[in-house]
Amino acid sequence: MSRKILILTMVLCTALVLALVPIVVACAAPKAKPGQVLKVGMMNPTTGPAAEKGSVMTHANLDAIKYINDELGGAGGYPIEVLALDSRYDATQAVVIVKRFMDEGCLLFTTASSKEMSAAMTSANEAGFPGISCFSAPSLYRPPKHIYGQTPDYGDDALAFANFYMKNIWKGQGKPKFALHLLNNPTGYGARDAFRAKAEELGIEIVPSLEKPFEHTATTTSEMDSVTNIKSMNPDVIYISSTPAPTAVILKNLYATYGKEAYQKLTIGCAHASFTKALIDLAGADVVEGVYGTFPTVLWGDDVPGMAKMTEYCQKLHPANYGNMDYITSWAQSLIVAEILKLVVKNAGYDVLAKGDAAAWKAVETQGFHKLNNYNVGGLQGSVSYTPGDNRLTKYNRIYQIKGGKIGSPSDWIEAPMVKYEEYPWFGK
Repeated sequence: MSRKILILTMVLCTALVLALVPIVVACAAPKAKPGQVLKVGMMNPTTGPAAEKGSVMTHANLDAIKYINDELGGAGGYPIEVLALDSRYDATQAVVIVKRFMDEGCLLFTTASSKEMSAAMTSANEAGFPGISCFSAPSLYRPPKHIYGQTPDYGDDALAFANFYMKNIWKGQGKPKFALHLLNNPTGYGARDAFRAKAEELGIEIVPSLEKPFEHTATTTSEMDSVTNIKSMNPDVIYISSTPAPTAVILKNLYATYGKEAYQKLTIGCAHASFTKALIDLAGADVVEGVYGTFPTVLWGDDVPGMAKMTEYCQKLHPANYGNMDYITSWAQSLIVAEILKLVVKNAGYDVLAKGDAAAWKAVETQGFHKLNNYNVGGLQGSVSYTPGDNRLTKYNRIYQIKGGKIGSPSDWIEAPMVKYEEYPWFGK
């Protein structure tokens, strides 16, 4: 055989082998048999006092799962089946739901809110049943057990905003005065705990005191008394950690109490639970003009890889949700769920997961959650990794400001350092 013919034969053989590689890989990949699914539980408050968030978040969770199943072939070759239930933003209902998730063989579960997870986590932790809270508080995973935070928590929000304010806004002498208006559940208490831990280090003063921040309920219809008290203290900053509806009430009451001109001179910051399109719709563009807020995702229309597909599904299935950043968080949550399940299928195999029992939950946690390493979630939020001793799956937040009725002016991504709240004697009391 001549040298030229030998070379040509080798080239053709190489090309044939390369052509067969995708076929071999496809044959080697797991293929689900009829009835083989990866079952997950997802609870959101689709009705009740936080429905303006929960309904959007449910749509996003399920739209993303449809995309994952229809276009990506599920997770690791297995379709994801969702048991989606309405928590009604009610703690008792959340406890009932998490028990049902476990009884029905779910491999992991998700919640929208810290209130839901705060109620669900006791039985979940006792059973070793892993869960992800979209919006979270330090009390959910300090010290770390089986509950994970998808995004930076409300303590991270508070510290990110306070640092941003001190570096970029505060021009006065001495310590700026912060008045806190907090929802009376983990959404508010996470911010309270962060300021209790770090206010002195940050160089800020809390009025009237860290022990007595202003509080409100999720169903409040008027906060005129509290905002009148706030005005009398002449704070430099008002920081609100709540959901959209009560935050809108507080802002409208502040606007009425201060008057337009004085109100516009205030610096107002909001935690990410409230800082979405629903707040603008409920409070009105004039009232929210200039208000700052934290949020752990990009904006709609940002040039990131995951934007186009999310936008396609949102506009096709739930067009009224387009522009609401809560949709982004829950779409990203479903992508993270799929990545965890893909990892555990790869590392442990489907047979380990088939029963949806304690052994399966342990595999999901050790071979799924704990193997997360810089998963970029399509660029929609901070990259996701597991760090031993820190159950926040991402640590990155942004500061935004509302201008002209729209959320914009994003800061750079801000990494939130871990705070070991359990080392403070007051934590959890």
